[in-house]
Amino acid sequence: MLYIAILLLHIVVCIFLIIVVLLQSGKAADLAGAFGGMGSQTAFGPRGSATLLSKATTVSAVLFMLTSLSLSILATNRAGVGTTVLQEPGAPAKTQAPVPLPAAPGQVPAGGRSVTLPLPVQQAPAPVPANTPPAPKK
Repeated sequence: MLYIAILLLHIVVCIFLIIVVLLQSGKAADLAGAFGGMGSQTAFGPRGSATLLSKATTVSAVLFMLTSLSLSILATNRAGVGTTVLQEPGAPAKTQAPVPLPAAPGQVPAGGRSVTLPLPVQQAPAPVPANTPPAPKK
């Protein structure tokens, strides 16, 4: 029930965030703004007062992040994947059971067949010539 409520809130916040972002006008929407003529030396243009739309964007972005994080935690708990770091901070991570290997080289594992692999052949290093005289200089 909680998961469905947060999911519906998340969908509403997503739609609201899209609408609020699309309603905002750019900081420099004229032709001079396209080429960098901002009228101020700041990197992102002159700093204006925060409008209602910019405050609504900030609030909806924070709500979007919180609902996304909440949905991911609830989905992990709901799926029964296992424990998370948030639930048991001191518990070691669970690993899969090891696969038993055949005891002897000729023993065939259950349900499979043995494969013989050739051993790698090591080549002897090339002999180094002993005490060769230096080449004559021309």
